[in-house]
Amino acid sequence: MDLATRPYRSVLYIPGSKTRALEKARSLQTDAIIFDLEDAVAPEAKAEARETLKEALQQDGYGKRAKIVRINALTSQWGFEDVRVLRDAGADIFLLPKVNTPTDVDALADLLDPGMPIWVMMETPTCVFNAPEIAAHHRVAGLVTGTNDLTKDLGCRYRPDRLPLMTALQRIVMAARATRGVVAIDGVYNRFRDGDGLKAECEQGRDLGFDGKTLIHPMQIDVTNTAFAPSASEVDLARRQIAAFEDSQASGQGIAVVDGQIVENLHVVAAKRTLAKVDAIAQMAAE
Repeated sequence: MDLATRPYRSVLYIPGSKTRALEKARSLQTDAIIFDLEDAVAPEAKAEARETLKEALQQDGYGKRAKIVRINALTSQWGFEDVRVLRDAGADIFLLPKVNTPTDVDALADLLDPGMPIWVMMETPTCVFNAPEIAAHHRVAGLVTGTNDLTKDLGCRYRPDRLPLMTALQRIVMAARATRGVVAIDGVYNRFRDGDGLKAECEQGRDLGFDGKTLIHPMQIDVTNTAFAPSASEVDLARRQIAAFEDSQASGQGIAVVDGQIVENLHVVAAKRTLAKVDAIAQMAAE
């Protein structure tokens, strides 16, 4: 499945140091996996973790799940070695933390093959301010929101409605959409046993325009996949909108009416995008 058209509803963080977790991830119904060498790995374990992860990636078995490696920052003592060891190990995407400007992306791009996509952690106020320029970088294919780091740096308080983060969340989505279809992934929900709270935050992120959400525990996958997938009623409406618009076009009309609402070409574009997402999800499920 092409990286640009696959679904990214659920993007699960897995510590690159834990063999058991790396093995279990092969059977989880997540759309993508972030193999984490940064926050999830203690400094004294980082060298061993990259070798453990290299072996897991070379063994593969992750199917259609996107394999994303989050390296340590290139300004750290581990980042360059992470890239050297793992750039040919079988990852689909490299995820770069501690980015503030497009120049930071250049530093990683220079170390990777030209065809390797780069995703960027959006986790500092400076990074969010520079989001349009970062998203427009020719190697950037995805933006991952680091809500915990943003909350810390902004000094804001946690609220279930995430009002203090709303400007940052919307700016990240707008930067992704203003470019060439860059993927936008929402931040984690820390209370992993709180299914209702996760559902509410997933629905908020979906309604804001995010493609999916980063997760910290496998028990969050089902709720997230459901929230970010088109519902049966949305699929039905999309099909009826397309059919009605095609009928109106055939009769020389520029618009159609479905359920008492005008349907124009822009609605058809959105409807076809909905059906394309359904098809992509079906391909993942058929594995």
